Amino acid sequence: MAATAQASIWRRPQLSLRWVPVFRRNLLVWRKLMLPSLVGNIAEPLITLVAFGYGLGALVGQVQLQGSALPYIVFLASGSICMSAMNAASFEALYSAFSRMQVQRTWDGIMNAPVALDDVVMAEMLWAAFKSLFTTAVILLVMLALGISHSPWLLLALPLLALVGMVFASIALVFNALAKGYDFFTYYFTLFLTPTMFLSGVFFPREQLPGFMQAIAQWLPLTAAVELIRPLFLGHWPAQAGLNLAVLAAYGIGGFWLALALTRKRFRS
Repeated sequence: MAATAQASIWRRPQLSLRWVPVFRRNLLVWRKLMLPSLVGNIAEPLITLVAFGYGLGALVGQVQLQGSALPYIVFLASGSICMSAMNAASFEALYSAFSRMQVQRTWDGIMNAPVALDDVVMAEMLWAAFKSLFTTAVILLVMLALGISHSPWLLLALPLLALVGMVFASIALVFNALAKGYDFFTYYFTLFLTPTMFLSGVFFPREQLPGFMQAIAQWLPLTAAVELIRPLFLGHWPAQAGLNLAVLAAYGIGGFWLALALTRKRFRS
């Protein structure tokens, strides 16, 4: 019996369009808090971009990347916008989702209607990705206004950043399903997000890392995101787009499936 019950939480996602009202509910609530939410999500990455891009960039000058030189501000901007997508999606899928699930018991109320848990988890993942995309779109506009890049290829950055948001929202929902309280999220930020941020080529080229770290870093989801977005800032399509998209897809699908299974187990107990 235990084996059967354990196997059942891993069944494929049972999804329908009933996630749409849940998504809309989150949107209507967020509209009331949109301004402070935007300031919180956008101010920090922009301050980091200005401080490091122009301050440290004046000392560094140009960065050698795959045999060509580019201004450090462009190097940093193309990496930091991916990092912003990661952070925005993660915060929403952790703190806000946990509040709705555990503290406010919003999920319980929603599931009194004909809405399944699978649809609620899907809605939370897509909502976190949407907030991430909204945040990065505003940051991208500021970068364009600052003249960091005017490449027409940047139009393709938005759907890619939406994918990045979905990937990290799915991973964060795994920790959300395991959490007993807000303090648990420290493990996610300390053991996963922070190393990912420094190993993925956001602040400096990955070629500066020791060989074994480069081997690990090349398979991180943020590395795949940076490898897709940075060439768009430089005006060309990424060289290994298929491989990097496959890496993101693997993390996104695997993360969502694991998050859904652990959430099913949580609500069963």
